[in-house]
Amino acid sequence: MKKAYLILHGANLNLLGTREPQVYGAETLAEINARLHALAQELGVSIRCFQSNHEGELIEALHGARAWADGVVFNPGAFTHTSIALRDAIAAIGIPVVEVHLSNVVAREEFRHRSLIAPVCLGSIAGFGWQSYALALRALAERSGTEVARQAS
Repeated sequence: MKKAYLILHGANLNLLGTREPQVYGAETLAEINARLHALAQELGVSIRCFQSNHEGELIEALHGARAWADGVVFNPGAFTHTSIALRDAIAAIGIPVVEVHLSNVVAREEFRHRSLIAPVCLGSIAGFGWQSYALALRALAERSGTEVARQAS
């Protein structure tokens, strides 16, 4: 069966392409999603993309992913530094989550240096623009493939 992943975009990411392009890049969210769909096809996996500026909707998306996703690529945006509720949702769902950020958050303002999300994630990737998402998706797809191969032997 084909592996499936949730690509979850948090607060303000709907403004990509126009919001501080010197920090976040010139790609729009639609362009990033299109690149990720092409990568998913190349990797032989499927993805569903979702964006919300509302913490509760992000939590619901994480909860819903339990029923169908093999993992989550998650850019929580500013919720990274503030949301215990998102941290708890990630800890509760029982599927691997990779935290991603377009910018190198530790090279920015001090309040961005601490992630409440990272301790409950499989890993974190930051600073590579839209490719942070691609690196995370590749890592999840390869990790899942390795685990499946190990379980079969």
